[in-house]
Amino acid sequence: MNEDMLVVTTNDISGYEIVEVYGEVFGVLVRSRNLISNFGASLKSIIGGEIGGYSKLLSDSRLEAVSRMKAAASERGANAILAMRFDTGDIGGTMNEVAAYGTAVKIQPKK
Repeated sequence: MNEDMLVVTTNDISGYEIVEVYGEVFGVLVRSRNLISNFGASLKSIIGGEIGGYSKLLSDSRLEAVSRMKAAASERGANAILAMRFDTGDIGGTMNEVAAYGTAVKIQPKK
């Protein structure tokens, strides 16, 4: 069911009406890179350019955070999430926290 859940960054969805609001839902993930990857990224930062390992880590982390947020919304009976946002932070210089959050709602097509 999570795959079918509509997630948007807007406050409403054209053609749909909100029939119930369940409130804020979120998905949180904390990941770290291993020491060798951190060392390699440090070297790459000296010469410049994209640090592919970190880009993949952040992208995968966001996908997992959204998946967890969808699961939380589904548990509450929602079929959509409005006003979805990401928040991210650094923990101790070796870990990255990603949170996806939004408002869980039930929507139906407008008549």
